[in-house]
Amino acid sequence: MTKKLFLLAAIGLILFEVLNVYFIMPMPGSQRMRSIDLAYFLYTWRWVFRVFFGLILLATFFTSLKSSKWVTIIALVLVAGVTYAFNFVMAADAMFYQPEDFRILNARESKVEKDRLVIGVEHNGEAKAYPISLIGYHHQVLDTLGGKPIMVTYCTVCRTGRVFEPMVNGKPEKFRLVGMDHFNAMFEDETTKSWWRQANGEAITGKLKGQTLPEMLSQQTTVEQWLKLYPESKIMQPDPTFKEKYDSTAKYEKGKSKSDLTRTDSLSWKDKSWVVGIETGKGSKAFDWVRLQKEKVINAEVGDKPVVLVLGKDNKSFFAFERPDKSAIFTLKQDTLLLKDQKYDFNGKATDSKSGSLKKIKAYQEFWHSWKTFHPATEKY
Repeated sequence: MTKKLFLLAAIGLILFEVLNVYFIMPMPGSQRMRSIDLAYFLYTWRWVFRVFFGLILLATFFTSLKSSKWVTIIALVLVAGVTYAFNFVMAADAMFYQPEDFRILNARESKVEKDRLVIGVEHNGEAKAYPISLIGYHHQVLDTLGGKPIMVTYCTVCRTGRVFEPMVNGKPEKFRLVGMDHFNAMFEDETTKSWWRQANGEAITGKLKGQTLPEMLSQQTTVEQWLKLYPESKIMQPDPTFKEKYDSTAKYEKGKSKSDLTRTDSLSWKDKSWVVGIETGKGSKAFDWVRLQKEKVINAEVGDKPVVLVLGKDNKSFFAFERPDKSAIFTLKQDTLLLKDQKYDFNGKATDSKSGSLKKIKAYQEFWHSWKTFHPATEKY
């Protein structure tokens, strides 16, 4: 009986350690379940489960050892191996680390190639750009911009870049990568241990469930295009410690990754096809990337809001603006937006200083499976 109890405790502890990671990492079937509350329960009470099974193992160890020496030893080795693997090898924060040497340099000093993709953000006259090949590995970096703390995030499995203010209940907060939910990166705040979704900054479980982080407008462009708009911008540099990790993401931004999680579908409207998603107060719409590459400029409505989506001549940088009204139809020449006799740059500024600027709106390139998961009522263009 004691031997059976020992083995049951060993199996119970192994099963717990597996499930504690299974629900929040990309394992077979795990990311298609609505299991976030169960995952959070297991994680929150993890030490209760460990102590419970551990005490049983301790209490029955010597009796079980006398009864069946090798079975007992093998069971303990399995417990130790599984515990180590799922907590120190397969856990998210054991696989992805924050930069040790975080550097932001101006364009003259930057070593980042001009054709690389960045998430760019500007505030209070200060602009910075973060290469997705870097933040795609780190998942999030904390910085300041124009006197404001910012949290620059990226999820390679969803192809989502977002910039948030890391403010919770009016106070600056720190976050760590804890795993993923429905294939989207998930962060845990240091104070309340709530879990936050990267795609929209929403706390999806924990004490702060339902709250959202303030999001800042960001743009995905090439380094070259960003510097045309913000020549004084600073650019995040690679940390030499993680060179091999960055090298593994080099093909990703071009859509040439071979991984099932980060690959790209060349056809439209497949799970791993690229779309540009735009959300307004009364609707959301996804625009096929292949079609955008052909048309270059798309005049459309999202909800009740007229918008224009445009692709730069580098075929990588894209921008979205509100149109003055539904009758305003923009065309494109080189990297200049045209509305009748008015010309606008990709900052929305009119070349005629007497004319007003176009209002920028948030637009995101991401995988179709991600956009439709987090915008279930979205329309297709």
